[in-house]
Amino acid sequence: MKLKETQELVHINIDGIRVQGILTIPGDSQEIIIFSHARGSGRLSPGNTYVAQKLNRNGFATLLTDLLTEKEDWAIENRFNTDLLTRRLIAITKWVKNNPGTRKLPIAYFGANTCAASTLKASIHFGSDIQAIVSRGGRPDLVYHDLDKVKSPTLLIIGRNDLDTIQLNSEAYAKLKCKKDMEIIPGASHLFEEPGEMEEVVKLAAGWFLAYSPS
Repeated sequence: MKLKETQELVHINIDGIRVQGILTIPGDSQEIIIFSHARGSGRLSPGNTYVAQKLNRNGFATLLTDLLTEKEDWAIENRFNTDLLTRRLIAITKWVKNNPGTRKLPIAYFGANTCAASTLKASIHFGSDIQAIVSRGGRPDLVYHDLDKVKSPTLLIIGRNDLDTIQLNSEAYAKLKCKKDMEIIPGASHLFEEPGEMEEVVKLAAGWFLAYSPS
């Protein structure tokens, strides 16, 4: 008998603040994907919600949280504060590793925009405990000098029309020493808002996570 999917609102204390998260666990889940994003592209954004729901249908548990509070997000520079974002992601990952409902699930990361850099840096902290990383329209260049320390298999996804991000990701890709791939989606812009483009992101991400799942 297949177990029922569960979804709950969780609260995680980090750095003296309390962040909310949406934790979804399909009954047959074998892995959990932690989303890394600031409020500007946060847990309630249509794009992240869409990706998470599609991954749930592929049997992955997901945790959507914001790494910045609403007040912190007003200062745009905080979205580029990789050290702050990484500390928050590490704390959330530790919560997942200790939470009774998720502690037995292998962990992977999905990062978007500037917060993708935090997934790469946090993965260095946890080493082999992070099974895989997917970056969507990310800025891995923000942790350029740490990229050769990343061990987790990493997939970089960029839109063909996002020329500046393609250049930055190409330079970061050359620095990565782990298992890696880079996919450039034709017709897509930075936010992948064109019809069908986010679906392509989901297909690539799910394939990557499945390929490096320990199950």
